[in-house]
Amino acid sequence: MTAKTTAKKPSKENIISFYMNFVLEHETVPKSVFKFCKENKIKEEEFYKYFGSVTGIQKAIWDLFFENTMNLLSKNKEYQEFSSKDKMLSFFFTFFEMLKLNRSYVLFALNEDKNPLKNLEQLKGLRTGIRNFAKVLIEEDNSVKISKITKHRPGVFSEGAWVQFLFLLKFWMDDTSADFEKTDIAIEKSVKTVFDVFDNTPLDSILDFGKFLYKENFS
Repeated sequence: MTAKTTAKKPSKENIISFYMNFVLEHETVPKSVFKFCKENKIKEEEFYKYFGSVTGIQKAIWDLFFENTMNLLSKNKEYQEFSSKDKMLSFFFTFFEMLKLNRSYVLFALNEDKNPLKNLEQLKGLRTGIRNFAKVLIEEDNSVKISKITKHRPGVFSEGAWVQFLFLLKFWMDDTSADFEKTDIAIEKSVKTVFDVFDNTPLDSILDFGKFLYKENFS
């Protein structure tokens, strides 16, 4: 009874913060919502206002990373004048800066289960966000193109952007360079390559990106 009368009324962000601290301190996910709430002195009904389960928090964290990234981009007055390629670059640079601030949690979350595919389940909402973002970019490009031949299929481009993100995420997780400068190079080269492919001028960029990957993996 005492726990109930002294329990806090946390916000969604508070619960997310509690969860991230919990897994980093205990090096495991909470065994139950009850135990998680008890340790953080919050009522279960307050928890369930925002999340249906611990898994719901895991997905919400990635959604929040995406939302915060988009909010930061929207505050940049110059962003709306950027080309689609520069918007994509800005997105990836900003998103990975967000991940860098939470690297310990991200590494835990993506390595928590021995099955990599199981760990990726928490990224479903993020996948939707990135695909929709990429789809808008290519539709903006298509809107100013007269010839149907030069227009690109938004579905193909958006799925390519998601695959590109997964590659960059894995690269960043393995990156041991100072301030993750190699990830910045990978972002720049991969985005340039993707847009060059869609603009039908891929050869130089693909060769350049291929040399970079070879050097990082075999040198």
